[in-house]
Amino acid sequence: MMINAQTRVRVARPSRDLAAAERFYVDGLGLQVQWRSTDPEPGKHELLMVGPADGSWHFELTRDPGNPLEPAPTVDDLFVVYLGAPVQDEQVERLLAAGGTRVSPHNPYWDEWGVTVADPDGYQLVLCSRTWGG
Repeated sequence: MMINAQTRVRVARPSRDLAAAERFYVDGLGLQVQWRSTDPEPGKHELLMVGPADGSWHFELTRDPGNPLEPAPTVDDLFVVYLGAPVQDEQVERLLAAGGTRVSPHNPYWDEWGVTVADPDGYQLVLCSRTWGG
């Protein structure tokens, strides 16, 4: 089995509030809802999957209503988006209006090359002005 550039990737993490997470990642960042659970069966997780249309990855946010996990982000739990262009003020304002909080990153590299915004669960999103690999 070989992992290559076409391999599909899912990153998952817990969320306190899937509606707040959806506002942040869809309304604020501009991702699309790929799938969501509407009425999970007892013992099942609530799920929200977001990502770019036709992308090879998606971001899954989960919530177990029967045994909810408290998100526990660290200063190095980063979701970095390489824009390849300067970060637009309007993009940052959309993220803030959608429930984000502008934060100073632990690593000053990210301040030099982008903007860091915490999502409603405290996980950090970095909008990086660099290109992937650049």
